[in-house]
Amino acid sequence: MTSLPPCPKCTSAYVYQDQDLLICPECAYEWNPEEVAAEETIIVKDANGALLAEGDKVTLIKDLKVKSSSQVLKIGTKALIKRIKEGKDHELDCRVDGAGEMMVTAKFVKKA
Repeated sequence: MTSLPPCPKCTSAYVYQDQDLLICPECAYEWNPEEVAAEETIIVKDANGALLAEGDKVTLIKDLKVKSSSQVLKIGTKALIKRIKEGKDHELDCRVDGAGEMMVTAKFVKKA
């Protein structure tokens, strides 16, 4: 038996399948799981307009101050994108060389 994803509207685990649709009995929401997967893709572009994806290597194009620290990330510092999140300020969850794990804004990086 395959496990079904939780309801995207109310996050209920009691979901059942009816032909191509998944149905939540708690909130009566019906959805096609293939359409939801296509909608969830987040499009993030670097400073040059190139699409970024998880696992890409990027380089900083500007000196960046690290919040609540005296550390500064210099131009040319390399980072590896672990995860892309939707947000206004920091979209990229990266592992930055010499600084560790941190969130970075996409407009301050370019694809390496």
